[in-house]
Amino acid sequence: MTGQPDVRGPRTERHPPEEASAPRLAWGIRGTGSHLPGRQVPSEDLSRSMGLPPSWIERCTGIRRRHVAGDGEAASDLAAAAGRHALDAARLDAADLGLIVLGTSTPDELGPSTACRVQALLGARTAAAFDVAAACTGFVYGLQAAVGWLSTQRGAPPYALVIGVEVYSRFLHPRDRATRALFGDGAAAAVIGPVARPYGLGPVVLGSDGSRAGDVLIPAGGSRAPASPATLAALGHTIHMDARAVRDFITAIFPRLVTEASRTAGISPADLALVVPHQPNPRLVASLAADAGLSPAQVAIAGQDVGNIGAASLPYALDTAVRARGVGPGDLVLLAGFGAGLTWGHTLITWPP
Repeated sequence: MTGQPDVRGPRTERHPPEEASAPRLAWGIRGTGSHLPGRQVPSEDLSRSMGLPPSWIERCTGIRRRHVAGDGEAASDLAAAAGRHALDAARLDAADLGLIVLGTSTPDELGPSTACRVQALLGARTAAAFDVAAACTGFVYGLQAAVGWLSTQRGAPPYALVIGVEVYSRFLHPRDRATRALFGDGAAAAVIGPVARPYGLGPVVLGSDGSRAGDVLIPAGGSRAPASPATLAALGHTIHMDARAVRDFITAIFPRLVTEASRTAGISPADLALVVPHQPNPRLVASLAADAGLSPAQVAIAGQDVGNIGAASLPYALDTAVRARGVGPGDLVLLAGFGAGLTWGHTLITWPP
């Protein structure tokens, strides 16, 4: 106490800045698109090539076929084609983009970012471009990056293109049943732009557990084990996967993400119009619907025709669902991603008109 009189005057009530200037707009998905290479490899043919009964792969995984990139066809080529489809669906062109975010584990090269290659292919001259490396959760991580960028930029075009793409066929051990049976090539994308509240993306919740980075990885080709005759001979540039550990992770994480997202939103899983998960093994993911409190009709499963296409898996399933069954204004759509790293993430979308 100083003994001095209080000359500050009466206190006035002030609203927090976020209330005083609450934006009338949110960020939502304005269009989706996907692209698959032309060559298809049926699971029956692949099973025979590995000395397995013809029905083995489809019986174990639900995958009927996968698409394989052609000679000279890179991740950026697939990604640019998917991006064009998403822009068409949003009734925009490349000049309207302020940002391109691309998730992949199979980039054109270690540097520069494949997103920059896509920017050039699209002619999106005003767009910033970068990659995110979050494996099969890359699309969900990309959504967070896009929303953060859109929310803080001033003067840039208010649209972002988020893409997931993989060309896994170049990174498969020819005799590894666990990986060859699952993985395929493809790309999918979404345009993010302004929508009127209450529509739009909810918070994007992300997580990771780096102590389990060894569960799925391509061990060679980086700074720890650069390319050498020894890494080539050891097939270190192919995908190595602990199938049991990955299966246990999927079995635990998918129901958990549905429960967390529903509880946070104050709803029950039954209130969700559509749940779009990553689907490395479509049969396994579909079997987990009941554990997540969902009916089979709520879960968008599209991996049976493409296999595991990594960062493209979730946006491909979303694009397929939007085109095949439709999503109505106000429908609650949950995106649930999970993958190597280990990484995971989810976001609840109130679908815009």
